Amino acid sequence: MKSSRKHWDTIFSDTEDSKLGWYEKNAFPTLELLNQVPEWKKSTVFLPGVGTSVLIEELLSTGVKLILNDISLEALNRVRVRLNNEGREIDWLCQDIARPIQGTIPDVDIWIDRAVLHFLTDEDDIKGYFENVKSTLNAGGYAIFAEFSTTGAPECAGLTLHRYSIEALSEKLGSLFKLVSHFDYTYINPSGDPRPYIYALYKREK
Repeated sequence: MKSSRKHWDTIFSDTEDSKLGWYEKNAFPTLELLNQVPEWKKSTVFLPGVGTSVLIEELLSTGVKLILNDISLEALNRVRVRLNNEGREIDWLCQDIARPIQGTIPDVDIWIDRAVLHFLTDEDDIKGYFENVKSTLNAGGYAIFAEFSTTGAPECAGLTLHRYSIEALSEKLGSLFKLVSHFDYTYINPSGDPRPYIYALYKREK
């Protein structure tokens, strides 16, 4: 099955946040990489598949500007209700991140992908995703990825995954991006199952 809006709307409408297979109580692995980015709290941050992540509040508390995208309108609506008036400074998008970004968005300093890219398995979709990274992120900007590693589970949320090694991720990004830092991380999902991830921070050189 291919990732689709209907699929994700069903998941977010039927499942409580704390029972989602990727739910985390805090986003400390992502923040560990963010803290390696100079003056990141003055940045505009793009989350290409935000879902209902707790990372939103953690970032808002620092004063960063946020652009939140998800293919699921159900997920975005849940976040809007959760944030109430705190979300007034957010730019909202609802689109498939494998397709060209529609409309005008602010310049992006940091791209943060936690568990989005690995749901794209079609080569054209993967290519479209990375074209968005390259066309959206400012020169000198940073990109953070957290994806299922090659030792991770082959499926999640009823979908087959495209798992990544650092070498494969670097190849997709190409010579524009320099690897700054990376680490392996085993996430324990709400069911108690281990999920091996790779976390990586890249800098766009030009």
